[in-house]
Amino acid sequence: MGMSEKVLWKVYAGVLGAVTTLVAQKVVTKVWELSTGDTPPDPNDPDTPLTMALIWAASSGLGVGMAQLAMNRFMQRRWISNMGQKAPGGLVNKLDLSKK
Repeated sequence: MGMSEKVLWKVYAGVLGAVTTLVAQKVVTKVWELSTGDTPPDPNDPDTPLTMALIWAASSGLGVGMAQLAMNRFMQRRWISNMGQKAPGGLVNKLDLSKK
């Protein structure tokens, strides 16, 4: 596996990861607005009730996390089908506490 494949993978994963995160944030925000009728609360605003801040943080984190997981799996499958081997430097689940 050459250096050019590693660079290609980093660009591929970086661009698709960033786009996925931006789109997921927009979708989660729109779903919040459609389901509550309000814009999402600012969880850092002390005037926002704690329950609303926690619900928004959990909802947005879960939505973005699931989108990133789905995109990571998609990117790995595409890389294997196009290159015939696993991607150099796999993607890391940031919530995996067993890795140090």
